[in-house]
Amino acid sequence: MKALYVISSLFFAGLLLTGCSSQPKVEWVSETANMPWSKEKAPEAVSSDKADVIVDTTRTAQTIQGFGSCFSELGWAAISGLDQKSQDSIMRELYAPGVGANFTICRMPIAANDFASDWYSYDEKAGDFNLDSFSISRDQISLLPFIKAAKKYRSDLKIWASPWSPPTWMKKNGHYAMASTAAQAKMFAKMKKDNGGNLPAGLSAMAAVNNGLPENKQGFEGTDQFILEEPYLKAYAKYFGKFIDAYKAQGIDIFAVMPQNEFNSAQIFPSCCWTAAGLAQFIKYLGPEMKSRNVDLFFGTMERPNAAMVDTILTDPNCAPYVKGAAFQWAGKDALPTINQHYPKLTMIMSEQECGDGQNDWKGAEHSWDLMKHYMNNGVAIYDYWNTALIEGIPSHWGWRQNSLVNVAYDGNAFNFTYEYYLLKLMSHYVMPGAKKIITEGAYKDHLAFVNPDGSVVVIVANPTDAAKAVSIKVNGKTYAPSLKAHSFNTLVFH
Repeated sequence: MKALYVISSLFFAGLLLTGCSSQPKVEWVSETANMPWSKEKAPEAVSSDKADVIVDTTRTAQTIQGFGSCFSELGWAAISGLDQKSQDSIMRELYAPGVGANFTICRMPIAANDFASDWYSYDEKAGDFNLDSFSISRDQISLLPFIKAAKKYRSDLKIWASPWSPPTWMKKNGHYAMASTAAQAKMFAKMKKDNGGNLPAGLSAMAAVNNGLPENKQGFEGTDQFILEEPYLKAYAKYFGKFIDAYKAQGIDIFAVMPQNEFNSAQIFPSCCWTAAGLAQFIKYLGPEMKSRNVDLFFGTMERPNAAMVDTILTDPNCAPYVKGAAFQWAGKDALPTINQHYPKLTMIMSEQECGDGQNDWKGAEHSWDLMKHYMNNGVAIYDYWNTALIEGIPSHWGWRQNSLVNVAYDGNAFNFTYEYYLLKLMSHYVMPGAKKIITEGAYKDHLAFVNPDGSVVVIVANPTDAAKAVSIKVNGKTYAPSLKAHSFNTLVFH
């Protein structure tokens, strides 16, 4: 009898343990303006057949490839000005697997971007079609140390690249910019006059910039400012190839390139206007150059709400075979739904989150959340923030203050992670490469949901109201009703 009693006890204990193990483990982290990363008590399942958000893991959309930000000279200037312990803390938080942001896919410029310390290209010798003067020596100062510091924590970090401007001798106006600061000064003078003698906040630094471009040499949207002649097209494709090779020699593989950042935008900083048809001519040379190196070609970056521009490339039989994805930023986001619908096999990229005004405030985080929802609900597989780090209050070389994930004090003695960093971390820390975006149901739309390769479900849900709000979420047949703090972002992970 004693033996029977022991067996029976073990049997019922086993049933009890089995019942306990069937209860999913739930993690909950929230962000508010007062508490950017708070671990909350896990909600328990409630008895309810109704829910505000219904998560069915069998209804999925795109596969997520990863998250990241951009490497730039000013970003490294901010981080490298800190003591070594602080530098290591930042890089570990951003790139180390399982620690913080879990960044896996990042962006870099091909030579100068608008957050370089000033203009440069890899070959400024006019007429050097053989690119004998090509050199990435300038990148040894900032970009290469920045990338290598990140790869110290994530050796398999994937990087894609795009230029802001070709070498000046390949352009019709012979200058790195498309817009003249002299013309901009006239516009600012009128704004100042209309504003009672004052410029609107944030424009003073920009008004002080002089890029030296004469007004009669400006380029304009809807025109090709690259010299579309075969020697130049060939040389520029070779320029990309030499960049790939030079970085490979440094131990850094570039997995993809885009032919031009914001090809419609005439800017006072490095830029180059192209038409879609002009880019199609270039891709016919760039495509084979990249294919020979096993490097993907993405079209972009698209900053206009005109899907026809992407169609121009993807319907061209000489271009389409090379184009593996399309990247969207700023107003280009409004072209994304159409392209995602028409080309469902194309990889969609959010190439640059809108960069704010340098205030790094909660309002900026709320706008970032709206962007995240739009891009993720329209097929994006790669999501890249813009500035990784900046020195507080310091504008770009061309006068624009912007937001960043890391805010470094002017004296270099302190730093903090911004609201937008913690918002991005609420997604990137938990949504793994290979996760599927879930198509949810229910009346409450202020959320995103994913299922990871290990089967865990991630739901990011916001409460933008002034009061706490209970939102019921049904996952795998069980309903939970966490009370979300006022003006909060929340991640719930169901294991």
